[in-house]
Amino acid sequence: RELKKIGDVVVVAPDRERSSISHSITLTRPLWERKIERDGKFFGTALSGSPADCVKYAAHFLLKETPDLVVSGINPGPNEGCSVFYSGTVGGAREGALLGAQAVALSVNAFTDVDYSNAVKYGMKVIKFLLENPMPKGSFLNINVPHQIKKIKGIKITQQGRDPFKGNFLERRNPYGLKYLWMSGTMPEKGMDLQYDTNALMHGYVTVTPLHCDQTDYTTFKELLGKKIKF
Repeated sequence: RELKKIGDVVVVAPDRERSSISHSITLTRPLWERKIERDGKFFGTALSGSPADCVKYAAHFLLKETPDLVVSGINPGPNEGCSVFYSGTVGGAREGALLGAQAVALSVNAFTDVDYSNAVKYGMKVIKFLLENPMPKGSFLNINVPHQIKKIKGIKITQQGRDPFKGNFLERRNPYGLKYLWMSGTMPEKGMDLQYDTNALMHGYVTVTPLHCDQTDYTTFKELLGKKIKF
């Protein structure tokens, strides 16, 4: 509803839970589409693929051209720090950036009983800023919003956090006695260095982290140019 105030909106979303699917695309099976109505009117398309599939489908099949803006989310649960490598939400925004669109991934720091109003409010502020100050091709913004508005201290430009998600494996048995593993994990602990998104989000800031599709380590790249690898 808020995005419709600034432009024409096309909605395409996965038809099921797609957490931690990263930037995967569907090549070895068909994609199924389903038209969704709300209040008797067409609302959007549900697709049996990943968030990146949804962006490709919208740009190449529905619109047949690159959209001006791709908004991936709002995702329940944060996508900061090393989560950006696993996140389907971030994968959707990255796909938009690869296509040449301005793009954002938007997440709210809550998993249950989620109130999306804060993410809408602050997400729109950043989106309007982005449209007035476009990023270079291949760059996009990863936005994370605290859940409780009373604890929001402001908007902070941050770097991607470095602490990894710590995976734990629970060993269980199915009704037939066969063993299976269920992975869970713990999020990084609250730190004091607010230049990183993980810490700033935990301290009550809306974090805005610029990311880039080019993951080349240019410092090491320059070092390697001066060295020889045996052929």
